[in-house]
Amino acid sequence: MTLEVRDLHKSFGGVRAVSGVSLSVAAGELLALIGPNGAGKSTCFNMLNGQLRPDRGSVRLRGQEITGLAPRRIWRMGVGRTFQITATFASMSVLENVQMALLSHARRLFHIWNPVAKEDPSRALALLDRVGMSAQAARPCGVLAYGDLKRVELAIALANDPALLLMDEPTAGMAPAERVALMELTAHIAREGGIAVLFTEHDMDVVFAHADRLLVLDRGRPIAEGIPSEVRRDPRVREVYLGTGATHGYT
Repeated sequence: MTLEVRDLHKSFGGVRAVSGVSLSVAAGELLALIGPNGAGKSTCFNMLNGQLRPDRGSVRLRGQEITGLAPRRIWRMGVGRTFQITATFASMSVLENVQMALLSHARRLFHIWNPVAKEDPSRALALLDRVGMSAQAARPCGVLAYGDLKRVELAIALANDPALLLMDEPTAGMAPAERVALMELTAHIAREGGIAVLFTEHDMDVVFAHADRLLVLDRGRPIAEGIPSEVRRDPRVREVYLGTGATHGYT
């Protein structure tokens, strides 16, 4: 198992943000972590990649305990992450953005007298080819369409050759057709490369179309887990989304 999480807890003052969350993700599997706003999804993500330390619980990556380690150390151990809002260097080219990620992973500091443009572009181009962006390698990120930026961000997240990819609202702000294309691409890359993917998503059409399994949180606690068809029928999940059934695909 690539990722194993057992009994995570996190409180902020008197508020229990996460309480008793356990999950696992296998190589090549896509697990969706869903729930209403305030369910604890972001807190879980931030504990998995080291931005928050759990009050108690265990996080293991390929059998190795990573609970409480610093984010950079966890990244170097093979955890990639994309964010709801893309973060690229707008004035740098698509290729240079990916090269910067590769240099960081190789622990080679970027200096003005050692410009990134002098680096061998082959690995960066290979990553861009995987996400369908090699033809736009020379373009500045600042001029790209939002859907293309999401693909560049995915290439950057793959620069550390991750065993686990954490994707926080990967399709936020995208048009429906772009959402489908990005998640189909992600699923293909994950299954081809044996990468475990844990993602959060508010678009239930995306979730039910692309997730292998779902874990549903409400107020920090797991309330349902299973394959999409099982979770869709779960009365507790319907109750969580009561009043927004049409929006979230619970009809």
